[in-house]
Amino acid sequence: MSFRLAAYGVCVEDGRVLLARYVPPSGEGTWWTLPGGKVEHAEDPYDAVIRELGEETGLTGVVESLLGVDSRVIPAHEAVRGVVHQNVGVFYAVRVTGGVIRPEANGETAESVWTPIEEIPALHRSVVVDVGVGLATERPANGHLPTVPVGGLIRH
Repeated sequence: MSFRLAAYGVCVEDGRVLLARYVPPSGEGTWWTLPGGKVEHAEDPYDAVIRELGEETGLTGVVESLLGVDSRVIPAHEAVRGVVHQNVGVFYAVRVTGGVIRPEANGETAESVWTPIEEIPALHRSVVVDVGVGLATERPANGHLPTVPVGGLIRH
């Protein structure tokens, strides 16, 4: 089994959320996700989310609160590397404080856009979008949502 700890920023302003268009190295399609990604060895997720926001979008921000945690096990037949994979995502409410939006330099984020929340259901997207927006809008006291199903326009 493989394992990944990731930190995601949920940036919401005026009913819009900041989304990043991910282009995988394989070139197999694109989809929308939240700014964020892998927490590096010995890095605090709190620091990782701000680093990832800057790397992927060109924007700066501050963490306002911890929204919650999502843990999911992806079966081998659905996982990118063909082995069972566990992804633990730490979701933070992040307020953008500056910068200029741009694509990721030499990276996998082609563009970032402010997207009205009501338009999300029509997008081809990562499950982390639904988890993050759900945590931000519902604010569950325990920081946990029921499992968001994958399928249709929603992928791991």
